[in-house]
Amino acid sequence: MSETDPKSVQDLTNVVQTLLQQMQDKFQTMSDQIIGRIDEMSTRIDDLEKNIADLMTQAGVEEIEGAENKPKEDQGTL
Repeated sequence: MSETDPKSVQDLTNVVQTLLQQMQDKFQTMSDQIIGRIDEMSTRIDDLEKNIADLMTQAGVEEIEGAENKPKEDQGTL
């Protein structure tokens, strides 16, 4: 058995290549799923921010914050 059978070496190479391709395919699928979920989460966060801004506008919070954030010179002189 000191001699290596070229057919068995080729078979082993094919098996390893097949396994590596399967692993790459699985990782690509997982990566695509993760990116899709991140995109979905980003969309949900954008929607949440918009809803919060709408609620703040309805409650008049932005007007109060706007007055507090104005520089003192814009609020009038005493």
